[in-house]
Amino acid sequence: MGEPAELAEWVALIDACVEPIARRPVDLTDPDWVRRMREAPHPLDEAGIRPEAEAALRDVLTRYEEGDDGTRTALRALLERCHHFTWATTLPLEPTPEGFRQRLLEISVEDQGQDTRDMMVGLHDLCGRARDAGVDIRPLLLDVAGLSSEVDRYGMGSTRHILLRAAGREPCGLW
Repeated sequence: MGEPAELAEWVALIDACVEPIARRPVDLTDPDWVRRMREAPHPLDEAGIRPEAEAALRDVLTRYEEGDDGTRTALRALLERCHHFTWATTLPLEPTPEGFRQRLLEISVEDQGQDTRDMMVGLHDLCGRARDAGVDIRPLLLDVAGLSSEVDRYGMGSTRHILLRAAGREPCGLW
């Protein structure tokens, strides 16, 4: 994609496409609701926009990684506004150092999303999966922490602080 404004428009369009799926009510009184959700198509597939969404996310991550602090701040704000995009869009996890680093960049740019606790559970799981794959995730955590926000959005620490805390644990993770 070309200019930052074009990327922002593209992310907003994808966000609008998946919003109705994200807001669809779930009948928790239905005893089969969990099965139905598991068997439902992925939201990006249902909307027919998986390739476009994944391409947009790759562009976001590249700009985030290569950009300056202002660029990273603008991308965090974009994904905060377009939270349906982040809800639906993630890249497939490759069990390699670069694959785990890419997932850490997603965590960093999403900057705790709508709930720090969800981010922390996902980060802890990611650290365990990296260990299981034989990947030393500590240097990746430290590297991505350097790109991350220092703003404590929800009173549980900044994304930078949380990544550094995970790197400081043995084994790496939050608990």
